[in-house]
Amino acid sequence: MTNNGWFQILFFLLVVLALTKPLGSFMTRVFNREKTFLDPVMRPIAKLVYRLTDVDETKEMRWTEYAFAMLMLSGVTMLVTYLIERVQNHLPLNPQHLTAVAPDLAFNTAASFTTNTNWQAYVPETTMSYLTQMTALAYHNFISAAVGIALAIAIVRGIARREQDTLGNFWVDMTRATFWVLLPGCVLGALFLVWQGVPQNLKPYATAELVDPQTVQTTDSSGKTTTQIVKEQTIALGPTASQEMIKELGTNGGGFFNANSAHPYENPTPLTNFFELVLIFAIGSGLTYTLGQMTGSPRHGWAVWCAMALLFLVGITAAYSAEARGNPLVQNSANHVQPAGNMEGKEVRFGIANSALWAVVTTDTSCGAVNSMHDSFTPLGGMIPLINILLGEVVFGGVGSGLYGTIVFIILSVFIAGLMVGRTPEYLGKKIEAFDVKMAMLTVLIYPLMVLTFTAISVVAPKFGLSSLANVGPHGLSEIFYAYAEAGANNGSAFAGLNANTLWYNTTIAATMLFGRFFMVLPVLAIAGSLVRKKHVPQTSGTFPVTTPLFTGLLISVIVIVGALTFFPALSLGPILEHLLMNAGKTF
Repeated sequence: MTNNGWFQILFFLLVVLALTKPLGSFMTRVFNREKTFLDPVMRPIAKLVYRLTDVDETKEMRWTEYAFAMLMLSGVTMLVTYLIERVQNHLPLNPQHLTAVAPDLAFNTAASFTTNTNWQAYVPETTMSYLTQMTALAYHNFISAAVGIALAIAIVRGIARREQDTLGNFWVDMTRATFWVLLPGCVLGALFLVWQGVPQNLKPYATAELVDPQTVQTTDSSGKTTTQIVKEQTIALGPTASQEMIKELGTNGGGFFNANSAHPYENPTPLTNFFELVLIFAIGSGLTYTLGQMTGSPRHGWAVWCAMALLFLVGITAAYSAEARGNPLVQNSANHVQPAGNMEGKEVRFGIANSALWAVVTTDTSCGAVNSMHDSFTPLGGMIPLINILLGEVVFGGVGSGLYGTIVFIILSVFIAGLMVGRTPEYLGKKIEAFDVKMAMLTVLIYPLMVLTFTAISVVAPKFGLSSLANVGPHGLSEIFYAYAEAGANNGSAFAGLNANTLWYNTTIAATMLFGRFFMVLPVLAIAGSLVRKKHVPQTSGTFPVTTPLFTGLLISVIVIVGALTFFPALSLGPILEHLLMNAGKTF
């Protein structure tokens, strides 16, 4: 580790902190329908949308109506995305004449982008046409992010309101999230990326003549070997900047290119690297301030922010130190040293500090974009992104999903605090009762049920589970475990040693993504529907304060303990065992 590396990490966190209050205040005004500087432009557009879609913006919804609207929108748009993929060879804006996407892969991709996961079991530049990228995938980058923000705002209203039945209007919240929050930032940010060198065009792929032609041998399915001389290289282009911007701001993560944010056309300079990192945390961080403002307790919002920031600092310290130490097997071998740490799988432009920082940031949230390969991290360095995902991505988290996931842990924390002192737990003036705790526990338990079940089936199935692995032993287990963990948490990053473009993995990972998005949010909306109907309870000397360092510490403890108790056995058999064997001289 270096002083320069730590300076960059701490400067990044300070920039995120500086953005939290202004962005959080702006989102509060947007969702409270207060006047903003964007109203002269956005209000006429929003009114036109409401008129065309027959939406009454004055009508509010109960939690069941809110959930139904969200599910219907997601279901219809997922079907449209699937159809576009299946017929893209007959549609325009396909200069490379790419074929239709296979049924199981199309289903997996439609589920992935609908759920804000952006898991990609394919090479984007050789699979998806420009039209598919723009009208199906980039569209979902906006809509899935807006849905996440809308759900978070609905749950905050449930906490803030008293003795009511409604949580707002889903269509209005989603429209305002898109037009006031996501779209303006993406237009300006995309222009910045174009200035920095990210392409934005609809041209056919370019070709370049190689200075040094290469001789390549290929073997077909019959075993026949063919030798050819390659004199040209195809360079993929396309409307990259527009998708790159919403990919980071909306914590989507799906890249226009297979190398994702390690590709120089997605992330060309150190400045774009830092800019994109800040984008990933920006909305999630701002929503903590929105929580404090909308509930009338700004100190509570900052207490939640501090819990997230402390978990981030612990994670980046562990990941950075593990990667900076390097691999002892390489260090101890003759004529090999690693003065820069473990550089395998790293983008040399960014080095260890920025690679570790990106890995932690992208898994603290539900982004999943990468500028290095997590599969090439040391066992402990790769375990940190996995742990971040397993904890529910509540460290700032995905846009919206991070906040409502944190609220679930807050409810469990105040419930535990109430048990300790022998009184009914309260949260910001609302009594937390049996129904609320049951729904919170249901949310917590759905995730490990999916992840551990599919992982267990895959590791005992040589024909369809293990056959896709590039590695054996504990690292192979980590590759499978990581794939289902990120799917259930809607992250989208990967331990890339797993070939997931098979019928088994396409269908089961798609199912995990859908359950992870929709079956986990329904209990949270039910909690909001329960809280919004409750009376306000005045604070007393026995009320557990949710604005103090004690609350921050308890919240961190509950998040870590729940994750540790649930997933520690799987981690022990994967990255922890791999680390111990590596130090003993064992490789795989």
